[in-house]
Amino acid sequence: MSYIIVLGNEKGGTGKSTISMHILVNILRLGASVGTIDIDARQGTLSRYIENRKNYIAQTGIPLPQSEHIRLYRSEAEYSGDAKNEDQKNLENALESLSHKDYIIIDTPGSDTYISRLAHSHANTIITPINDSFIDLDVIMQLDSLHDNLKPSIYAEMIWEQKKERAIRNKQSIDWIVMRNRLSNIQAKNKLEMESILSLLSKRLGFRFSAGFGERVIFRELFLKGLTLLDLEDTGQTLTLSHISAKQELRNLIDMMRLPITHDKITTV
Repeated sequence: MSYIIVLGNEKGGTGKSTISMHILVNILRLGASVGTIDIDARQGTLSRYIENRKNYIAQTGIPLPQSEHIRLYRSEAEYSGDAKNEDQKNLENALESLSHKDYIIIDTPGSDTYISRLAHSHANTIITPINDSFIDLDVIMQLDSLHDNLKPSIYAEMIWEQKKERAIRNKQSIDWIVMRNRLSNIQAKNKLEMESILSLLSKRLGFRFSAGFGERVIFRELFLKGLTLLDLEDTGQTLTLSHISAKQELRNLIDMMRLPITHDKITTV
């Protein structure tokens, strides 16, 4: 069966699509096959990223690795029950059509939808990127000013429900990783406090947390060509120290995910 990775967060603008693209290209470059599903099809950032990549390959002739991609739209059925049935069928059909792939990566919308909850319940690994701020932290835990009255957010409760759903369905568990994204290079008080609170929450909510990607302009520039940090050398671009540091951050994330790929392969990317 395919190993399923879901990028989820009920808040937009946290970098889910950028992280999805870098994970899928990393896995492709390790020699595994990858299918991708964009259920945030109305926004469609991952779909546009992949389309930009196809266009770049067609224009330059550079044979960059690609995933097999499916773009899913939410049902527009009038009645809720019919819409849920259609969404479930469409997701199951997409998963079935990509079941020959080693990995399936699903990018979800920054909102609560039925199809997003379904996707979470199929995950082997869920990655929740959050910008390094207390505003984004509120997505997984409701905080007060003293941080002594912590309550799980609706999203954290939803993940807990999908963990139970997966355990009931096939007796498998979900590994949940909360990833701090767009980190500042400045060792500010807010940054240290975020790390301390996430360490505490990880024990309460059952997730592992990762220091993810730093704030870099390069990620926005790469999107327009459909490229990732791992493609720079193939496209003749000179690597800067910032690029090398960013690639190391990606390697750290892949290593932490404990994918069914050998550690030796990971370290050679």
